[in-house]
This record gives sequence, structure tokens and C-alpha cells, in this order.
Amino acid sequence: MKFNVRATVAAGALIASAGGAWADCGIESGSVRILSNDFDALHAVADWAAKCANDKVEVTKNHTEEHKNIQVPALTTNPASYTVAVVATNSIVPLLSDGLIRPLDEYVEKWGGQLQDSQKIVVDGKIMAIAFMANAQHMFYREDLLKEHGIPVPTSYAEMFAAAEKLREAGVMETPISSNYMPGWNIAAEFVNNYLATGNDFFVPGSAELAIDNEDGLLVLNNMKKMLDYMSQDWATFDSNAQKPLWEAGEAALSISWGSRAGAYIANDNPAPEIAANTAFAAAPTIGEYSIPSAALWWDGFTIAKNISDEDAEASFRAMMNGLSQDMLAANMDAAVWLIDGYEPTPAATGVIADLQAGARPYPMLPYMGLLHTALGDNLAEFLQGKESAEQALADVTAAYTTAATEAGFLN
Repeated sequence: MKFNVRATVAAGALIASAGGAWADCGIESGSVRILSNDFDALHAVADWAAKCANDKVEVTKNHTEEHKNIQVPALTTNPASYTVAVVATNSIVPLLSDGLIRPLDEYVEKWGGQLQDSQKIVVDGKIMAIAFMANAQHMFYREDLLKEHGIPVPTSYAEMFAAAEKLREAGVMETPISSNYMPGWNIAAEFVNNYLATGNDFFVPGSAELAIDNEDGLLVLNNMKKMLDYMSQDWATFDSNAQKPLWEAGEAALSISWGSRAGAYIANDNPAPEIAANTAFAAAPTIGEYSIPSAALWWDGFTIAKNISDEDAEASFRAMMNGLSQDMLAANMDAAVWLIDGYEPTPAATGVIADLQAGARPYPMLPYMGLLHTALGDNLAEFLQGKESAEQALADVTAAYTTAATEAGFLN
């Protein structure tokens, strides 16, 4: 299946004039059942959607890191287990492919007056999702340590490695770098980030044929291997949740992590206030001789299930509009890089906006990109562990992807 997608998530959409506050949900009946990932910004949206609950409107929430594995079977049942699936750039694709979400044009016309055009994810001419935040991985750095040792903020991986070496030689810490290198989804995302920075395409233009088995693919893998020289031996356990306590313990000074997590790193109630006060953000580093940040641009947004009653669909859309209200925004301005009208960037948004301004590329919203992401996640650990060559790793990824894409009908 091919999608004609129009989605605008641009730097210019991040700063807009404030709108009016949402006054009353006005929902008379219905069930709202929200499935989403588990981080602060999504909790904020769901909590404000839940304010629409009353004796005739039920609102329930399930925040889980397993949401991507749950969403397809949960929305396939009739009625669907959830009325709202909060998705990201890639996780909407299987819902579209299986026809599990409904067009939102009617609801946007009636109750979406607060939405900006940049929030409307249009697929084949229909609004299929509402984006409410931009996200990307970028650099987190200890401003105090870099300044103390005369180290400029790195802009490239070469500069990042040089900075880490200098901190190590000064006895500051032995493993100054951290990143999301857990095998599976996370390590695949790191490859995608780095490969996007080469400017190359993942696929032969106009087809699903893979095109990463090349010099840039080798550059990316060798760069990822070099990262391990400055990371803890526990790198295979690092995801976003594992990185934060490591940072707060003073065990890393340079990190690649998600913009959606940045606010918690510098929050007033952070358990390591001195480290929080000296945490700053910059664009993701460039790779090799290239000048594009090693970061995929993402949007997060919500969809409405197809296999539910119209009453529940209407209630769900209206509750989510309350979740994206000006009141929610005012109370959670630093929780995300919001695409909501009235958002004013905070210090926590610095890294994502730096990625945007430096020309970071979007994560490919292609129906077969998920198959590549899985193949990468399943076939890079052995190379990183020194058990096979970069050439063999790329060959393994290509073989795994080609088999999956052929079985799915994307390749002959």
C-alpha cells in the first residue's frame, strides 16, 4: 500500500500567537479509551482529556512503552479496545495499512477550530491524525564540565569523541557518553538518525528496494561502534528511561536523547539540582563530512479508532481537543515542543529547534520503513559486540528486510 502524505511539522509552526482558553467539554455521552506511550507530555494531554469525564462520559488511559505492540490487535477487535491511539510518525503506518483508524475531517470541521494546518496529518486527501508535538533526538551536555575543561560544545561526532577523550584524560569520568543503544527499536533508531545525516535515501527512489548497503551505511555503523569506546559496558541496557538516572548520577557528560525528555532533565524538582542547572541542549552532531544533524524529526499525535461507535468517536475527539487546550499548554509549556497554537519555546525545546533549524530530516513515513526498522534492530547487536564485520551486518539487514518486504508484497 502506498500513502500520499501531507504533513507539515516545521520550525515556523513552533511559535504562534496565543488563542482562547477552552471553557467546557460539552460532551453529553460516550466512552473515551486512550492508548499512548509513557512520558510526561502524553500524560499531560491525557490528563486534560480526562477532565471531560462526568457521570455520562467515561475516560480511561493506558500509558505504556508497549503501545506499538498493543495498538493493532487492540484496534482490530470490534468494538476496538481503545477509542484513541496516540501515535508517532512511524506507528501510524500499520493502523493506516490495516484500515483501523477513521478520517477526522468531519470532527475537525465541527470541533477543531483551534487546530493549525501544521497539525493536520493528511493521507490520501483525508485528515487521519492530529499532531500536537514535534520530537527528535539531540545532544544533551554538561555545560559546567565543558567550560571547566575548555571544550567547545561539539557539533560533530568527531568533536564529540574528542571532547569525551579530553574528559577521560582529565579524570572527570571514564565513560562520558551515553545514548539509546538497547538492541531492538532503540539501536535501529540510532542507525536511522545517523543515516539520515548522510543525506542519502534508505530505498531506491520510487521503490521498496533497500539502498543502505553502501559506503554511507558503513560510515554509520563504524561511527556507532566508535560511540561504544566512550560508553558504559552496560550500553545494551540503555533506553530513555535508563539514561536519565545515569545523567543524574553524574556518570555521563554528553548524551544523545529525546527532546521529549529534556524538560525532566532541567526541572526544578530534579533529584540532582546542581546537574540539572548545568544541563544544556544542542543539535544532534553531524557525521563524517556531512552537515545534517544525526536526528530524525518526528511528530506525535492522536488518531480515532474505526471500529467504535460514532458516539464514542465524537466524544473521543472532543476530549482530545480539551487535551490540546490552551489551559493544558499553559500548565505544561516546557513538557514538549508543542505544535499547539500559542506555544512559546522554552529552554527544554532548544535541542529540537536546533535540529530543525540545522536541516534535520523527517523519519520516512513509508509503509515498509517499519520492516527496515525491525531488520536493523534484529541485526546490529552482533556487529556492535565485535562478533561480525560491518559489511556482514549490512548484508544481514538487507537479507532480513528483503525477505520481510517480499512476504508483505512490497517487493516481487
